[in-house]
Amino acid sequence: MPTSGNMPGCGASMCKGKKKALKMEDPAVVAKLEEGFQKLQAASDCRSLLKKYLTPEVFDKLKGQKTALGATLLDVIQSGVENLDSGIGVYAPDADSYLVFEDLFNPIIEDYHVGFTKDDKHPASDFGDLSSFVNVDPEGEFVISTRVRCGRSLQGYPFNPCLNEEQYKTMEAKVSGLLSSLTGDLKGTYYPLTGMTKEVQQQLIDDHFLFKEGDRFLQAANACRYWPSGRGIYHNDDKTFLVWVNEEDHLRIISMQQGGDLGTVYRRMVAGANEIGNKLPFSRSERLGYLTFCPTNLGTTIRASVHIKLPKLAADKAKLDATAAKFNLQVRGTHGEHSDSEGGVYDISNKRRMGLTEFQAVKEMEQGILELIKIEKSM
Repeated sequence: MPTSGNMPGCGASMCKGKKKALKMEDPAVVAKLEEGFQKLQAASDCRSLLKKYLTPEVFDKLKGQKTALGATLLDVIQSGVENLDSGIGVYAPDADSYLVFEDLFNPIIEDYHVGFTKDDKHPASDFGDLSSFVNVDPEGEFVISTRVRCGRSLQGYPFNPCLNEEQYKTMEAKVSGLLSSLTGDLKGTYYPLTGMTKEVQQQLIDDHFLFKEGDRFLQAANACRYWPSGRGIYHNDDKTFLVWVNEEDHLRIISMQQGGDLGTVYRRMVAGANEIGNKLPFSRSERLGYLTFCPTNLGTTIRASVHIKLPKLAADKAKLDATAAKFNLQVRGTHGEHSDSEGGVYDISNKRRMGLTEFQAVKEMEQGILELIKIEKSM
């Protein structure tokens, strides 16, 4: 846990491009770092990007550094060290971590985001022509449901490991107040996790809306402290628009519905993100785009996905994965990352989030899904 966990944090220096690296001299942290690094080095079956890029040279350079909020290399890598089956293995405890520990983050970002190098700059936000998206499966043969989400961090606050309980509660109050003022298709109800009744809890579980404590990757990253303080879920009356408050990121803004109408789903997500962003400034870096807890979600932070049945392609999972990769798509199980398929249904989404606009990211997903359906039909 960062030593400054109870400090009021801003994490804003990252947005201004200033690097604030301080010297870390805590013997206990150093000992844990050394132990964790040796464990990682000895794990021959570990395939994480942390294992790949935390070389002895990088480790020696970074192990004695900390951010202005007190975040150390241990905060960055502890989830990946504890969970050797991680795909990535790192989280950013605060915005400045992306600069202070850039020798680790930059190659991971370049690897995951398909060539976004340390010299590249993420483009300005652009949701594009909202009318240009289509229903990817108008006959309803393959796509079960469509979902588009983005992650957002509130300006003036660090990320999970550096947040104290009061900051969680303050953010929740700001966000829930704003959400309660939404109108039209976005109008709905906010449900705080604190004091939630069993009836409400069960309804949210039945709707597959409720996120819960216990994700071992987030737990190990110190992302679940003070649970359930400051956490909650908002959904509109039609149950097609959700906002998760202080789960992994400060905000997850989600639009979804049954079927393949990507255009409608995307437009709703954009409307919600704009409504919130117009009143609550988001944390953004000129180089990395919107800042998030996990480096996989930087940039646009957009994840556009479908739950889809492709029985012929999926008969050979390796072929499905390889085909999807050609279109920069990622294949997951029905319940997201680290889960398996159920009933032959897969979650397929855009993989790239950096170096392109929101419009381009969703368009890439749209074109990839159309191609996968075309291939499935031809088999």
